Amino acid sequence: MCNRFVGTWKLISSENFDDYMKELGVGLATRKLGGLARPDVIISMKGDTVTIRTESTFKNTTISFKLGQQFDETTADDRKVKVSKRKGSLVEVQKWNGKETTIKRRLVDGKMVVLEGNKCYCIQQLVFKVTI
Repeated sequence: MCNRFVGTWKLISSENFDDYMKELGVGLATRKLGGLARPDVIISMKGDTVTIRTESTFKNTTISFKLGQQFDETTADDRKVKVSKRKGSLVEVQKWNGKETTIKRRLVDGKMVVLEGNKCYCIQQLVFKVTI
């Protein structure tokens, strides 16, 4: 299932990212830098381990995981979260300090669409096109 996501993805559009970061409690300076970033997302697989590397001028992050197994992650805005990945659309549920947000990656017309939202229903949509 995850093989469909393997590749290098370049951001081509973003909606509501500042509102989403604000809802997460991200400070103004970090939100401004994050809003300027145009990240590349590199998704790879080795065996049953999926790796997602996000590269931007602001910050680079890498997470590796096995589907269905919870793991610890430090997000780009330095939140310490517990993450579970589920099969299907490549769904990530982040939990920290009694809060929760869900990140859903799915493929639509050859593009990777990423929806991020929390219980306040602030939805951010990122659209990436594959470059490799």
